[in-house]
Amino acid sequence: MIHGKKVVVVLPAYNAAATLEQTYAEVPLDIVDEVIMVDDASTDETVAVAKKLGIPTIVHEKNLGYGGNQKTCYREAINRGADVVVMLHPDYQYTPKLLTAMASLVAIGQYDMVLASRIISGGALKGGMPRYKYISNRFLTLFENVMLSQKISEYHTGYRAFSKKLLTTLPLHNCSNDFVFDNEMIAQSVYYGFSVGEVSCPTKYFPEASSINFTRSVQYGLGVLRVAVSFRLQKMKLGNFKIFQS
Repeated sequence: MIHGKKVVVVLPAYNAAATLEQTYAEVPLDIVDEVIMVDDASTDETVAVAKKLGIPTIVHEKNLGYGGNQKTCYREAINRGADVVVMLHPDYQYTPKLLTAMASLVAIGQYDMVLASRIISGGALKGGMPRYKYISNRFLTLFENVMLSQKISEYHTGYRAFSKKLLTTLPLHNCSNDFVFDNEMIAQSVYYGFSVGEVSCPTKYFPEASSINFTRSVQYGLGVLRVAVSFRLQKMKLGNFKIFQS
């Protein structure tokens, strides 16, 4: 617990057998009350590794996608009484050592959502992010900031902390089951008036770390543009989009 708030870490997993143990070993269990993994129909030994480590695991019988995995993660965390939920990829691309800082900022009520930014300290390229992904990251973030009237350094990190109030208010069931879920969730948070903060986070790119290919990256980018434009049209009362409907 932190400041009397129950902290639950959720691990949306897909083929993370090679990195799960290393990730879990660095989770600060002195402040984390529970760790839950949701396996999205992995084809490797992810579930077996989780069982060996004693991590409570929910297994999807069929692959629901990255967004679908997160929906299960947050629903289960809230059902277990979480006040603060931290979403951490089990592929060891992000350091679990930032969990305490991120959860604390939510627990004290400073922010409703905390993003671990790979951009603030310039760590993205140093950590091995492909240059084309870095360039698209910067372009998309600029576009989103203009459309959402924000000053967020990165919308595309997979390491985030949330308050219970945010997770129980946002209509997450209306979000995509694919990768654009993350951006839809941020857009919803801003639309509903929740505060968003950031911490600087190093990152590591290596063969075992999860990453989408070029074609999926293009699809993701187009989805991000769609979400940002939808937000602006919704705010201007020129559209009525499902992701902003309770």
